[in-house]
Amino acid sequence: MTRDEVLAEFRAAGALLEGHFILSSGRRSGFFIQKMRVFEDPVRTGRLCRALAERVAARFGAVDVVVSPAIGGIVPGYETARALGARAIFVEREDGEFHLRRGFEIRAGERVLVIEDIVTTGLSARECLNSLADQPGEIVGAACLIDRSAGRVDLGVPLVALCEFAVPDYDPRDIPPDLAALPPVKPGSRAIQGAGSRGG
Repeated sequence: MTRDEVLAEFRAAGALLEGHFILSSGRRSGFFIQKMRVFEDPVRTGRLCRALAERVAARFGAVDVVVSPAIGGIVPGYETARALGARAIFVEREDGEFHLRRGFEIRAGERVLVIEDIVTTGLSARECLNSLADQPGEIVGAACLIDRSAGRVDLGVPLVALCEFAVPDYDPRDIPPDLAALPPVKPGSRAIQGAGSRGG
C-alpha cells in the first residue's frame, strides 16, 4: 500500500481533517488525524493493518507478541497481530505509568513488537517500550500506521511505518496568515465535528 493509498483511506473515512487545530502540545497545525474515524470501520482497519503486517514481516520476520499502548493503539495492535498470527496485548496507565495488567505477560524467548496508531513525538511509544524493559523476550522493534515525524523520531528501536506524513506545526505566536484566518479548534472538543475534511 502506497503513501497516497494510505492517506486516501484516512480521507475516505473522514479522518484526515484540515483547518486550524490546537495540538495537545499547545502548538498549532493545519491538519489533524481523527484516527478513530478509521478504526470504527473494521474492514478499512483490517486492510490497513494487513498492509502494515506485510511491512513488519519483511523487516522483522516472525513476531510472537504485539504490545500496544491503551487506548489508541489497541485496535491497530489487535488487527496487525491477527495478520501476523501473533498474540495481542496492551499496556495501560496505572499511577501515571504504563504497565501490563489483566494477566498479560511476555514469555522468555518471545519476539515482541510494539504497535502504535500514529507516532508524532514518540512519547507514548517510548513509554510503552520502557514499561517492557523488565519483561523476558526480545523487543524487535515498533510499528505504526502513520509516522508524522517522517522518520525523525527516535524510539531507541527500529520503527516501521505504513505511511510517513510530515505536517508542519507552529508556535501560537507565529502562525502563518492563512492559518490564523481560520477559527482554532481543539481536537477532542465538540467543535471538531464541524471541521472539514478537504482533499489535497
